[in-house]
Amino acid sequence: MKSEMITLKHGDTTIKMPASSLAQLALASTFALVLPPAANIQPITVHEVPAIGEYWPGQGGINGGLVAEHGGVPAHYLIISKDDIGNFEWGPRATESVATSKTDGRANTAILSGSKENYPAAKACFTYQADGHADFYLPAAAELYHCWVNVPDLFAKDCYYWSSTQRSADYAFFMHFVGGFQGNFCKLNELRVRPVRRFFI
Repeated sequence: MKSEMITLKHGDTTIKMPASSLAQLALASTFALVLPPAANIQPITVHEVPAIGEYWPGQGGINGGLVAEHGGVPAHYLIISKDDIGNFEWGPRATESVATSKTDGRANTAILSGSKENYPAAKACFTYQADGHADFYLPAAAELYHCWVNVPDLFAKDCYYWSSTQRSADYAFFMHFVGGFQGNFCKLNELRVRPVRRFFI
């Protein structure tokens, strides 16, 4: 069966095409107009990315560098809050948690902040906001190490920083930024806390 043809004329130009093709073009044009603007966002370009260690306007903090895709989490920039937000206990002793990921602090923080138990360090990060962003979290052990590799000077050297990674029922991992040392302390210790968030590319 022959498809129905449509002829379009504009000035001296004539275009002949199947009616079905014209219908597809019309639908595509309509969708481009009615879809949310986010659908048309262009990927970030290199010149828009501030140097590592510099404040990223509109992103709520400092560019901590690019984190490669890992464990189902796409590649992203780690945004580090401009300042520490205080000293907090990690949580109760003798209490097992499934917040044991060494790389996914966002998942750990979601578990801890949603628990009926009190996890002050994670909850302080979970409620932190900056530049309109409310998706901050307590970094996992590997994310703190990423910070030490890329921007160690952003962190105090006279204290230890909690990670969101549990070591055992009584202990959780921390980071010391003098020499990149990681260890574990009793969860009842009050250590320094620095929220981070992800900016996906």
